[in-house]
Formats: sequence, structure tokens, C-alpha cells
Amino acid sequence: MCALYWVSQNAAQIEIFGEVIRQNREKAPANQIHIQDFLSSFCFGDFYTRGGLDLKTRELLTLCILSALGGADSQVKAHVWGNLNVGNKKDTLIAAITHCLPYMGFPRTLNALQCVNEIIPEDE
Repeated sequence: MCALYWVSQNAAQIEIFGEVIRQNREKAPANQIHIQDFLSSFCFGDFYTRGGLDLKTRELLTLCILSALGGADSQVKAHVWGNLNVGNKKDTLIAAITHCLPYMGFPRTLNALQCVNEIIPEDE
């Protein structure tokens, strides 16, 4: 995939996460870069650019869904940063995760809160 096409197609991902997206793609081993491209074009190129929801809502939903899946702590942490970058505050993240508690259970809720607290310490 040509770099210019990749950048223009994934403007939403770069808007949310910044230069780390380009850096991750550049650091990816040649035999795995297609996974980076699949993620970027599918999730962020196809879904984050759809109408109907604003970026703050999309990012908050993504955080909640990844939290509910379990086993995705590094992605949850990345999306905590993404939420901060689009303007969602820690209180909003905690309220959304709390709302999901009856659906995702205590272990995954506690794991999600641990990720939030790791990225946004309580004194901030």
C-alpha cells in the first residue's frame, strides 16, 4: 500500500493517536505490516469515518467494547489515550465503563478501570 494513500485513508486514526500510528507502521516487520494496514483501513478507514456518531462517541464506544472483550489491555490503554485526545475526560470514561458493568462483569470492569488509572493517574 503506498504511503500517501495510507495517510489519506487513515486521517481519523492519525487524528486520534497522532504520530505513533506512523511510527508503529514504520516499525512493523515487513511480514506483518499488512496487519497494521488491515486495522487502519478497516477499523479507522471504514468505521470511524461513517456518519451518525461523532468522534468522541465512537472512541468511547470502542473503549467500552474492547474492555468488554477482555484480554485486550494494550488496546484498552491505547483507546484511553485516544479518548483523551478527542476530548473525553476521565470521569466520562469511568461513567461509561460503570454503565457496562452488568454486561461485562466485575473482572473486565476492574481491568478496564486499572487501564484508565494507569494512563490517567488519580491526581490528574
